[in-house]
Amino acid sequence: MRVFPTRRLRALRKALLGVVGLTGFLVVWQLIPMLGLINPLYLPYVTDVLARLFEQLVDLAFWRRLGSTMTSWAIGLTVATVAALVLGTVVGLVPFLRRATHTMVEFLRPIPSVALIPLAVLMFGIQRQAALVIIIYASFWQVFVQVIYGVADVDAVARDTARSFGLTRREQLSHLVLPTTLPYLMTGLRLAAAVALILAITAEMVIGNPGLGRMIELSRSAGDAAGLYALVVVTGLLGLMVNIVFRFIERQVLSWHQSVRGEEPL
Repeated sequence: MRVFPTRRLRALRKALLGVVGLTGFLVVWQLIPMLGLINPLYLPYVTDVLARLFEQLVDLAFWRRLGSTMTSWAIGLTVATVAALVLGTVVGLVPFLRRATHTMVEFLRPIPSVALIPLAVLMFGIQRQAALVIIIYASFWQVFVQVIYGVADVDAVARDTARSFGLTRREQLSHLVLPTTLPYLMTGLRLAAAVALILAITAEMVIGNPGLGRMIELSRSAGDAAGLYALVVVTGLLGLMVNIVFRFIERQVLSWHQSVRGEEPL
């Protein structure tokens, strides 16, 4: 009789493969400048980058700038999510609004958020509000479109049945619309969290607000390659942590949904 591996063993194997892959990547990175394939001025040794990363981690100023970046990220993501959830639900529930706003949404959604930076600076100057405009605009569409799709995906037969049983509008929203929309909402929220982090750092680099983006720009202008790569590694780790956290939240919230019940844990 064949014994299938448990979920814990599969998770351990996945983690080990991840460690092996990361180790191989670091070894290749170390060998590239060592063999002279790329000048260490442009691609420093991984040992130098890790040493600089450790210096940053014990520096209180680094944590203050990291906190500034994550504050902008959290505020922008929260405002965008709430606005997108409310407007997306209203538009999704009213077919006339859905048709009337379709062209406008398809026109506004593809506009690159960075193209709005001059306008944001003109409105708010070199302040956090300017960065928030960019973050909210980029994150809003990720959630808004998903919520509209989720509301529109409510089964027509289930909606008619709810009406025939005399369910109020609030009861229909809580027992019918919300369970159908929730998987779409969680997907949009996870995408919006990553986009918000990207735009928070990008806005700091361009506008000059205090934060990781500003530190990256200062390292670039000073020719500090090791410091620059160390900060890039930090942003990558932040993105990974954000994705892991929101995947965990998604699995907890949608533990009843078939898309999660058969999913292997990360």
